[in-house]
Amino acid sequence: MKFVKMQGLGNDYIYVDAENESISDPAALARRVSNRNFGIGSDGLILVAQPSPGVSADVRMRMFNADGSEGEMCGNGVRCVAKFAIDRGMATAKPLRVETGRGVLDVDWRRGADGRVASASVSMGEPILAMSRIPAAVPGVDGGAPVVDFALPAAFLGNCDGAWRHESGLELKLTLVSLGNPHAVLYAKDLDAIPLERIGPLFEHHLWFPKRINLHVVAVRSAREVRMRTWERGSGITMACGTGASAVCVAGVLTGRSGPAITAHLPGGDLELEWPGAGKSVRMTGPAVEVFSGEIDESVAACAGKAR
Repeated sequence: MKFVKMQGLGNDYIYVDAENESISDPAALARRVSNRNFGIGSDGLILVAQPSPGVSADVRMRMFNADGSEGEMCGNGVRCVAKFAIDRGMATAKPLRVETGRGVLDVDWRRGADGRVASASVSMGEPILAMSRIPAAVPGVDGGAPVVDFALPAAFLGNCDGAWRHESGLELKLTLVSLGNPHAVLYAKDLDAIPLERIGPLFEHHLWFPKRINLHVVAVRSAREVRMRTWERGSGITMACGTGASAVCVAGVLTGRSGPAITAHLPGGDLELEWPGAGKSVRMTGPAVEVFSGEIDESVAACAGKAR
């Protein structure tokens, strides 16, 4: 099975042309190829195909996390989908309309000096703020209300609490935002002092979040600049998260911590985000890079049949 490995700020996925490759169990395939010791190594698998019948789009993307769970959207992934489709002649539209689990998104791509797509700007859609639609079930918050700077109970972190909380300056104030997939945002002063590998799973699997959740810890440098680290559901700590950075932009505006246009510094690089406010779409701009292409041995990709 032919594949392409691509990355957006180090958020790496395996991309497969699902029109020309037979995949009956993409969840199992995602687990196999994502393994960094026995597979290719990635944060997950993304299938690129023709749009669903009746959907006005140029291509369709399905994304699977490293644990095989299917996600609704991936901001870094959708930029790379545009590069995959345009560079390989699957589509030519500009902006490219990509069908995702979030709906159809417009991706305005840009070519580099080599004539291939180098970066893209994505209209991520209007953020979802109503708790029931995120979805979440936070005690004391009405299902139709947003969760903004919600004071977490002292016992929320359980055994994960400790001296690091004071060293990091972590604020136990929760803001929830969905960009088609759910995000929790916390603010702190020293992100490196936070044991993200310990608190990430606690948030991801908490009973408040029926579909699990992505966690982002954020340090505000100025009204136009933030630094963030991410724990992604199903994948763990990642170098970057496009929908997460978009959620951080929204959270900053909602809480007054940052302005409507920011640069988000992630471990893998920078993203430019803009959210004008209620009723408006979030715009995310960043790179899309092809790392290498190849073929997976049949013993790894032993998943016959068509995935649609």
